[in-house]
Amino acid sequence: MFFSHLRCHLSLLMLVFFIAGNGGEAFTAESPAVKPQVGAQVGPLQFKDIRYLTRSLHDFINQKAYVVIACNTTCPLVKRYLPRLQRLEQKYRSQGVQFIALHTGPSDSIRDIAEYAIVHDIPFPNVQDIRSHSVKALGLERTPEVTVLDSEFKIHYRGRIDDQYRIGGVLPQPTENNLVDAIEAILNNKTLKTTETNVDGCTITSHSVSHAVNSVTYYEDIQPLIKKHCLDCHRPQTEAPFALTTLEEVQNNGAMIAKVVQEQRMPPWYGGSSHAEFANHRSMSRKERTLIADWYQARMPAGKEPVDLPVTLPTSDQQKWLIGEPDLKISMLETHTLPADGYIPYRYTVLPFIFPEDTWISAIQIRPDNPSVLHHCNMAAVSLTKKWDESNFITGKVPGSGPTVLPKELGILIPKGSALALQIHYTSTGKPERCKISIGFKYVEGKVQKRYRFLIMRNTKFTIPPGAPHHEVSNSKTLDRDAHGIGLFAHMHLRGKDLSFLAHYPDGKDESLLVIPNYSFDWQIGYLWKDQRHFFPAGTRIEAIAHYDNSAFNPFNPDPTASVRNGPQTYHEMMYAFFFYTYADEQLNLTIDPDTGQATH
Repeated sequence: MFFSHLRCHLSLLMLVFFIAGNGGEAFTAESPAVKPQVGAQVGPLQFKDIRYLTRSLHDFINQKAYVVIACNTTCPLVKRYLPRLQRLEQKYRSQGVQFIALHTGPSDSIRDIAEYAIVHDIPFPNVQDIRSHSVKALGLERTPEVTVLDSEFKIHYRGRIDDQYRIGGVLPQPTENNLVDAIEAILNNKTLKTTETNVDGCTITSHSVSHAVNSVTYYEDIQPLIKKHCLDCHRPQTEAPFALTTLEEVQNNGAMIAKVVQEQRMPPWYGGSSHAEFANHRSMSRKERTLIADWYQARMPAGKEPVDLPVTLPTSDQQKWLIGEPDLKISMLETHTLPADGYIPYRYTVLPFIFPEDTWISAIQIRPDNPSVLHHCNMAAVSLTKKWDESNFITGKVPGSGPTVLPKELGILIPKGSALALQIHYTSTGKPERCKISIGFKYVEGKVQKRYRFLIMRNTKFTIPPGAPHHEVSNSKTLDRDAHGIGLFAHMHLRGKDLSFLAHYPDGKDESLLVIPNYSFDWQIGYLWKDQRHFFPAGTRIEAIAHYDNSAFNPFNPDPTASVRNGPQTYHEMMYAFFFYTYADEQLNLTIDPDTGQATH
């Protein structure tokens, strides 16, 4: 027993020294060469927001004070202080005090940071330091050290939040509220007695530039990565802005490729890091990202060109129809004419075809003849007397998505008498454009056993207040039968910040199915499970929880002074969360006519 206790005490002591020394990072920390003094003006700083944009303190409008908290996703003292910081931010937000969580961990990606903010319910901006520039400018050395600046970016206080939580011990209540004192001093134009304090916490590890130690070449190392991760989009006649099919094309865009890969902005994937079981997960591994960085730093050598055949690309016909030659093709009657610039409102059109009988579909492709102008297109089955309604949604095309292709014996049912309506969002390109959209369908081959179904968790009754940085909207639906999950999809507009899917099972257990921590209107990706073995018993409640950023810090916010409600245009908002599934016990056993897609019995 004695030795067991001794081992526990030694382990705790080692953990304390580990936290105090490196904060969970196996690197040597570097202190700033010149630590700015209290009273120094440190400038507007620069950092990355959760949308991968470079921002500064100038992006926060009409603030009297700034509280910058050094954070990372692993420091235990940061986590212990987060509830207190949330309460302080709520108290002082209306008084013109801007809280900012400045993430300093070299290994924390922007997606990791955004997911951390959701898990810990942090309502204020979480940003990523750019190669430790802001840390050095502020003189920060540990997490969760804070710096309080006035409206002119002068340092008024640097140090701890209070004295309650220490490494190895906790007071019942703080005896000094250093951060509160500093905020109150600025708001009331008073002199602060204590302007600096020592900080317990995790030593900040500076970002460092890696240097290639191995010979990395295009043909041996980089071309296979480009083929694996990039060529689905980055080839001719797609919505991608440039092709990456040759050495020259990759070298011409080398700096941009290295940057967006290192930031994990590309390949596009917006699901949280704890949900990697999706079949269409597109992220590169750390090793793959390092190869890209090393190749770029080595000035992008070509290496020895292989003697085997070059990368083959789809022919022009294949590019038109990725599902193969369709069994049914329907095109818009009109060609849409688009202006060179400005906002383009949604366009709606009904395709010139009515399904004479129930029709079973296994694959659908939405194909614009001008991919560069189509942001997204949703398709729904409608009757001729009914307006567009997402409840009859069939499929859509969004940035980064491919055709809808279902597994064998699974089918989408388009009811008898239905027409198909398109909801189209175009973007301007700087010159007048034209676009016509066609839809290709493949019928189910052989038998269909299960129907492709979905629940929509939607909320149309919300109002997002002006300036609200983290407004919550939610809804849920309950499964009436045992089901197998197929996938998930979320749709919001420009104020959409994050969305989480949860399953609440009949036995009382809860499960997080997916977190989309930094939702992107430009990359509305579907998340498909690897198979249909994810079982949901009858009575499972599927819940979707979304947050919206109606603050001025949201760079895409059309109007932070507006109260925002549900509506079809991007200056309105939407909260639509889709859960795709099949009934677990369904056996339709329908034989499908290959010429019509209709059941023969």
